[in-house]
Amino acid sequence: MNEPHIVPLRPRDRLFAVLAVLLAVLLLPVAFVRRPRRARELACGWALGLRFPAEDLTGLTDGARAAFTAARAEALWRHGQLIGLTSGYRDPLVQQRLFDEEVRRVGSPAAARTLVLPPAESQHVKGIALDVRPFEGARWLEEHGARYGLHRIYDNEWWHFEYHPGAGRPVGESRGRSAGTGGGGGGVGEGGGDGVGLEHGTRFRARPDAAARPDAAARPGSRRARGGSPARSGT
Repeated sequence: MNEPHIVPLRPRDRLFAVLAVLLAVLLLPVAFVRRPRRARELACGWALGLRFPAEDLTGLTDGARAAFTAARAEALWRHGQLIGLTSGYRDPLVQQRLFDEEVRRVGSPAAARTLVLPPAESQHVKGIALDVRPFEGARWLEEHGARYGLHRIYDNEWWHFEYHPGAGRPVGESRGRSAGTGGGGGGVGEGGGDGVGLEHGTRFRARPDAAARPDAAARPGSRRARGGSPARSGT
């Protein structure tokens, strides 16, 4: 990957990752007693629940939740990589509020749709969209998530993944970019974590172009500003 501007991990992030892995190891015997066949997933979930206490997996479809749980268990046990969830299922009323706020901010529904989708079109409302953090976790998920049915969707939202089982596309295949974008990363969006958008990866569709947020430096044509930590994503 060609990542021209990635905010490096802070020392405390590396420490948290090490502590989370050690905690998972310590919890493994207890998890084995509780659920012998899924002890690694259970211990991983307990450890990540302490690292990312605000995350909420309720409301995701059974398939999406199982896929995400299995994927991040592999990430932790095989690679020592943490993957947290910043936004999963959203109530339609919450999604509508996000959309209405964006319409007021940008001035029109058409412009708002490039940043936030209405409830009828949001995959978050359907319970199959996951906004993840940190950037390194999203990068791991882009590389390995396809075998769990988890795919990065948009060139300029590194944090946004959706559950599409049986899609059958190889990891890392690029299915086109939004016109004029060169990969863009997040200046707005709720994925959390540090970094910029990935330059290539598995995608299903490209979102329309839009100007980046005025309070962040953006590449020409990118819908998201490069760099920074996403704060809100309405997709």
